[in-house]
Parts: sequence; structure tokens; C-alpha cells
Amino acid sequence: MADTIPAGGPTQDEVMALSLFKMGLEPADCMLDLGCGTGKVSIAAAGQVKKVWAVDRRLEAVAYAEAAAKTAGRENIAFFCSEGLDFLKTAPVFDCAFVGGSQQIEKILPILSKKVRRGIVVNAVLVNTLETVITTMQSLGIFQEVVHVQVSRSHILGKSLMFKPIDPVYIIVGKGAACS
Repeated sequence: MADTIPAGGPTQDEVMALSLFKMGLEPADCMLDLGCGTGKVSIAAAGQVKKVWAVDRRLEAVAYAEAAAKTAGRENIAFFCSEGLDFLKTAPVFDCAFVGGSQQIEKILPILSKKVRRGIVVNAVLVNTLETVITTMQSLGIFQEVVHVQVSRSHILGKSLMFKPIDPVYIIVGKGAACS
């Protein structure tokens, strides 16, 4: 596996667990991971669904994710190096989608909403992204909810424990509008 972890990742385990749950994954699903970064979400989802399509615009991220998937023994993930908008132009319809990147999100969501049958989950760390995603989803009539996740992990301090917080994440949930 490549030594350098791509910027922006990996998604924290607790955040990933909630994000996957909010998508409502089913065994026969085809899922899209747009902005796959390290591939961590794709790899976890691949154990729950039939097929994962993992897309990132950065070649180094795709290479890292592919190596991680190989190490994990996940063979049901197809990786693509592409800009999200370009990929979506010819993409099939998916059952659910996870969006881990926010570049051009206001242009991506209208197209994505027509390419997804059920759940769309966008993770955001920036308040500007949160506002943009909510506003865009509301204008499309697909907004469902936002879950604000703040995780703290224990660390030894002397003879006791303390908790160190991890950056908060907003899990924004929408519904797809694609016809079956």
C-alpha cells in the first residue's frame, strides 16, 4: 500500500459507522463512494453490499484506496480516477451514495439525486459545506436530516484517562429521486 495517506482522510470509524447506517445499505445494493480518498468507506461498505463504485479525482488517492482494498481482500470495488461531475455524466443509477468530498457539491447534488434510488449521505467538516449541502438538498426536495457527530477518544494521562476530541463532522442525509 502507498505510504502517504491522502489528504482529507481517513473517515473516523464512528463517523463511518453512522454514515453507512444512514445510507440504509442492503446486500443487493450498488453503492457510489464519491471522493473515496483512502477507500476506508468503500472497503467497509463492500462487506455489506454487492458492488461499490469508488471515485476520486486524485490519482494518488485512487492508488492508495486500491491497495487498501486489495490488502482487505475486497474484490467488489471498482475504482475510478475522475472528477465527480465528469463521472456522473455517464454513471449508472445507484441504490445509495456516500459523498466524502465537497468540491462542486452544489453542482453534483442535482445530478446525484437523479442517479440514486434511496440514500445519499454527505459528510462535511466545514460549516460552509454544511450550509451549501442543506440548502441544495432542500431546493431539490431531498433533504432529510443532519446528524452532528463529536467523538472523543480516551488517552492515558499519568495514572488516569482523559478524552481527546476528534474534529466534529456533520452527516447530512438526503434521499435519492431516481426511478427504479
